[in-house]
Amino acid sequence: MTPIGVFGGTFDPIHFGHLRTGFELLQVLRLTELRFVPAGSPPHRDVPLAAAGLRLEMVRAAVSDQPGFVVDDREVRREGPSYTVTTLAELRAEHPGCPLCLVVGMDAFLGLPKWHQWREILGLAHIAVAHRPGWRAPTAGLLGEILAECGASDVDELHEATAGRVYVHPVTQLEISSTDLRNIIVSGRDPRYLMPDAVRDIIRRTGCYTREGTR
Repeated sequence: MTPIGVFGGTFDPIHFGHLRTGFELLQVLRLTELRFVPAGSPPHRDVPLAAAGLRLEMVRAAVSDQPGFVVDDREVRREGPSYTVTTLAELRAEHPGCPLCLVVGMDAFLGLPKWHQWREILGLAHIAVAHRPGWRAPTAGLLGEILAECGASDVDELHEATAGRVYVHPVTQLEISSTDLRNIIVSGRDPRYLMPDAVRDIIRRTGCYTREGTR
């Protein structure tokens, strides 16, 4: 079966950097769909400024016109920390014979050993690492060993097994970060052309990142 992609994150807010990365990997990995999974309560990051329901609304608005992009709200609905391994275990139970591809940036991949039950992830899914200039894939240590043992040199390897491979692929570099976007908004500047207009409209309507909205 064609793999399902899983792209998690706080998306606080979602922007064109997320969307372009997702779009390129949707095509390159030949995914049947790419699921955007907003974290309800991210365990390894600061508490998001925008409420989970609002971040979910922004993700839905951002991906609504792209075939193959799907929004999965399970981590927003789930109580407790939003552990990736729990989400993957649920998806594996729902799609037992289908390859799953967890999409992460190289920065997130380098921090993988700090994730909850991280060793179980490759038993549930492949890992597709979006590689950007300025980051280097590890060649030593735990992650270097994983890349040497599980690294895939061809996309077909992600279609031939349901889990267990790591595929690194370069993506277009867009120097956009959610932190910078929040700072732009708090300073009173306009984030136009850094995010979809539909997301910008939600932010302007709710004031979720203005000084008043973040108190």
